[in-house]
Amino acid sequence: MAWALKLPLTDEVIESGLVQDFDASLSGIGQELGAGAYSMSDVLALPIFKQEESNLPPDSDNKILPFQYVLCAATSPAVKLHDETLTYLNQGQSYEIRMLDNRKIGELPEITGKMVKSIIRVVFHDRRLQYTEHQQLEGWRWNRPGDRILDLDIPMSVGIIDPRANPTQLNTVEFLWDPSKRTSVFIQVHCISTEFTMRKHGGEKGVPFRIQIDTFKENESEEYTEHLHSASCQVKVFKPKGADRKQKTDREKMEKRAPQEKEKYQPSYETTILTECSPWPEVTYVNNSPSPGFNSTHNSFPVAEGNGSPNHQPEPVVQVADNLLPTATPQDAQQWLHRNRFSPFCRLFTNFSGADLLKLTREDVIQICGPADGIRLFNALKGRVVRPRLTIYVCQESQQAREQQPKHENGDAAANTFFVYHAIYLEELTASELTEKIAQLFNISPRQINQIFKQGPTGIHVLVSDEMIQNFQDEVCFVLDTMKDDTNDGYHIILK
Repeated sequence: MAWALKLPLTDEVIESGLVQDFDASLSGIGQELGAGAYSMSDVLALPIFKQEESNLPPDSDNKILPFQYVLCAATSPAVKLHDETLTYLNQGQSYEIRMLDNRKIGELPEITGKMVKSIIRVVFHDRRLQYTEHQQLEGWRWNRPGDRILDLDIPMSVGIIDPRANPTQLNTVEFLWDPSKRTSVFIQVHCISTEFTMRKHGGEKGVPFRIQIDTFKENESEEYTEHLHSASCQVKVFKPKGADRKQKTDREKMEKRAPQEKEKYQPSYETTILTECSPWPEVTYVNNSPSPGFNSTHNSFPVAEGNGSPNHQPEPVVQVADNLLPTATPQDAQQWLHRNRFSPFCRLFTNFSGADLLKLTREDVIQICGPADGIRLFNALKGRVVRPRLTIYVCQESQQAREQQPKHENGDAAANTFFVYHAIYLEELTASELTEKIAQLFNISPRQINQIFKQGPTGIHVLVSDEMIQNFQDEVCFVLDTMKDDTNDGYHIILK
């Protein structure tokens, strides 16, 4: 009987212990799979899932971007999973941006074999600063005369054509490139993030910038205004070596964090991929200013009806030699260097006035800039021009009639009668070049000139061709007359 009483107690104790152990096991599993490191929200926030989510196009449309831009600089490891990447740059250091053609076969065939234009700009990330961008940039220009916010490192760049940096747009550069060829552009950012923060007693936190690239193709008028793609990334710019120190500090902070905390942050990638964004709202890339744009044309002016001549301006806009004057200030000298494609050397000549640059010898310039650019800069400083292949002189027919003085009683013309001719210098000896030069002389658009004729024997009109221009005698004189084209709004030019 005693054994019969003890056995249930023993079984009860054993059963109670098993239940406790089982509950403890379940409790452990619950803690492991609960709100800890492996919760579903955290799993979905891992980089692999985030990357897939970010690559999902809107409206479930499998959209592949035509281009991809890769900034060769490492991203910061101290950025949370759902935040935008942040990249640290050193002031004045050259960074490569790879311009990649990401089109599928048959996509955008209209740009195959053609150039596209890309505009790179450094803008503010903070919306508050975007509203006052003009004032901010003007203040920076005042504090840093002669400097630029963004520059191209042209000697290191590959595949870019006709790079330009407008002296009035310190934060913008542009160039042409062929998507089918390897293209890498090297940029330099000269402003640091703390230059736009309120001054305190030290330890100011710099504002982030955005590097944005907008790419355009040609329209029917051969102007690069049709938008193709835009992408940008967030950066902060430090004094030289400062970006390296900041990257190292962020990495050391992340190493000290607990494993569960580390998984809430993005890993540091070796390069920065610019993400698609809206095109920059400014319209400065439209060719409404002849200086920085491509295929720029002068403003169109009305032309007289019938057999007349273009409304001749008292002072026609004619390109003149851009010679550097000894009286030029350092700021003027910097703008002259930009206009003449010497932007990479602007920082070397920051404090040089026009007189200082003109005093440099050929050997000095070659030693500073290297043989190729040194010789080019020396020739530009000395104002050496190449003799044109053909020079012709033109005068308006209406101007001749206007300047013809009344005859005296004896029938003779006034002794002081004279006609004003303008010189046109041709290098390519083509009809299109002559059209452009005549349009430029009279400040009209070349598209307003349909054909150019030369008046031949018995008053016939002979179409001017490239071969005819190549057979013109040097310093030949012509009188220009215009004839309205009945089929459109254009005009014919007649050389008499």
